[in-house]
Amino acid sequence: MADAPEPGDSAEDGVDVEELEHEGDIAADYIEGLLDIADFDGDIDMDVEGDRAMVSVVGATLDELIGDKGEVLEALQELTRLAVHRTTGSRSRLMLDIGGFREGRRKTLTRIGAEAAAEVKKTGEVKPLTPMTPFERKVVHDAIAAAGLRSESEGEEPHRYVVVHPAD
Repeated sequence: MADAPEPGDSAEDGVDVEELEHEGDIAADYIEGLLDIADFDGDIDMDVEGDRAMVSVVGATLDELIGDKGEVLEALQELTRLAVHRTTGSRSRLMLDIGGFREGRRKTLTRIGAEAAAEVKKTGEVKPLTPMTPFERKVVHDAIAAAGLRSESEGEEPHRYVVVHPAD
């Protein structure tokens, strides 16, 4: 049985966990500064999931940091990625969640993707979905792939959407 990689070693799939943890630390410091400036209470959790750092803000009412349909959260994520890039010099794929919004949204989108796949399997017809953010499209693409179908993104931001195709 092989030994587990030491911190800083690249995992077999090419993911440098120590580097991702460093991104998470930078992001957490940046978000903590924003919370202080805006006078919001919140605890910050960091993790590495797959090939990206995950930073979550949990705590009191944080709805203002999420916005309607997650727009403020998306903007904060992009600002946080820029702060990480400024420090590391590398593009970050960091994922920011606030108040569990993304996790709840992930469950809903997985269900939407599975339902769309089931409909396409039943009808054999291509099915376009409503416009979604990049995060939302990724979750839906994953759910459709898990159902054994193919999907593509079409359109231009902010009106980019997923199209589900029947099996070949």
